[in-house]
Amino acid sequence: MLRFAVLFCLLLVGLFTLEVLDPVDRHVILPFTTGLAHFTTGLISLFDKDAEAIGKMIRSTDVPFAVSIERGCNGVEALIILFSAVFAFPATLRQKLIGFAFGFLAIQGLNIVRIVSLFYIGKWEQSQCLPDVACSKVWFDWFHMYLWQALIILDALVSWLLWLRWLPRSRTGANSPLAPA
Repeated sequence: MLRFAVLFCLLLVGLFTLEVLDPVDRHVILPFTTGLAHFTTGLISLFDKDAEAIGKMIRSTDVPFAVSIERGCNGVEALIILFSAVFAFPATLRQKLIGFAFGFLAIQGLNIVRIVSLFYIGKWEQSQCLPDVACSKVWFDWFHMYLWQALIILDALVSWLLWLRWLPRSRTGANSPLAPA
């Protein structure tokens, strides 16, 4: 347990430090975030032709509203937490890669739902505004700052716990509960 805790903390500190470095931000984080914005806009466009992606921003073409996917909104922090937990835990490299891959899909899948919901909440709030009157973003801010932030981190935790449940019960070669008999 001590080995896990130390390795988990070292991975967290190392990856969070790496994430804020300018070359990593420019060559990894920004392209990933831009791709996320374009992918999400593609999904929105299946149902709503009034959305367009401009870099890491998703803009409504019918209501003056846009969401910009910034640091902390792209799911990378939750992925760092998941990666650190999975790779600090004693398991085979194959098991770790499988756990991280499924967790990546779970976190980014939920993050896409988050971005789409925030786009529509913000668009709705903006459409309720009167001309020349300050507009309230109470619902957008509440969902953005509180509900979705907590759910994305919870998603990382649940993904890790499900992965732990999937791992063999002992190191003596017991089969995984999800492996075929």
